[in-house]
Amino acid sequence: MDKKLPDITTEQEVQFLVRTFYGRVLKDELLAPHFTQIDFEHHFPRMFAFWNFILLDKAGYQGNVFDKHVNLQIEEKHFDAWIKHFTGVLDDFFEGPKANLARQRAEVLKFTFLSKMKK
Repeated sequence: MDKKLPDITTEQEVQFLVRTFYGRVLKDELLAPHFTQIDFEHHFPRMFAFWNFILLDKAGYQGNVFDKHVNLQIEEKHFDAWIKHFTGVLDDFFEGPKANLARQRAEVLKFTFLSKMKK
């Protein structure tokens, strides 16, 4: 019998998702070079706040995600790899409505970034 995975319902689970995801990103040959200069311990609270807002409806995130990333030299292949790792963490550790919402929102982010970057 397969063990049911938990859904994302707490801020601790959001933190686990984000930390595990970026752990995988930093091991990816395509993505890692874009993240080597980031002080993750300084940046994690903003990422946690963003995903807490998206998934748990928690107040606290302020900012414009696109403006922070618009000047990066990233292409669709980078977003495809990003989605692969993000959904991989979800598949490995979570299931349920919030996990599905996280998948959907990640795809929307990819679409939005690609659309705005082509302008």
